[in-house]
Amino acid sequence: MKQIWKPGNMIYPVPAVMVSVNTPDGRGNIITVAWTGTVCTNPAMAYISIRPERYSYELIKESGAFVINLTTEALAFAADYCGVKSGRETDKFRQMKLTKEEAQMVNAPIIGESPVNIECRLREIREYGSHHMFVADVAAVHADEQYMDPRGKFDLGKAGMIAYSHGEYYALGKKLGKFGYSVRKK
Repeated sequence: MKQIWKPGNMIYPVPAVMVSVNTPDGRGNIITVAWTGTVCTNPAMAYISIRPERYSYELIKESGAFVINLTTEALAFAADYCGVKSGRETDKFRQMKLTKEEAQMVNAPIIGESPVNIECRLREIREYGSHHMFVADVAAVHADEQYMDPRGKFDLGKAGMIAYSHGEYYALGKKLGKFGYSVRKK
């Protein structure tokens, strides 16, 4: 038997990503976001959803750029910290000893320790209730070469990725299959 709950978002797990954005003083800021994902493949587009009262909201709105930095087990503590501390009072790059690197296509920093950095150019902001959705064009993707296999295939499974589920962080586990494995001939 299942319980009926009031309407709510129970689509879990979701990625826990660190979104980096430039600040007027150049130090940069990081906000941890769980409401993020793919909009479409062609053109490559992604989104993040942020509450308007968050410090990074206006920074992204004004700059028109941000970077989605994927997180790993090694970055879990920093991801949590960057989600609960405000960049108004805290230099999160410095506090978490994260490497701030320059993006190639947008005016926002990337996090050097992240295995994948997705540079985004803001296309539009959709205002939906508690969160506003920042829809963006993907301008560039940085992929850490240490996760390339000898044939040149990127294996993000080796990075120790994390996910967020209903207030908790989880390490992603074992590989269950590959796209299309259910219909492949044996």
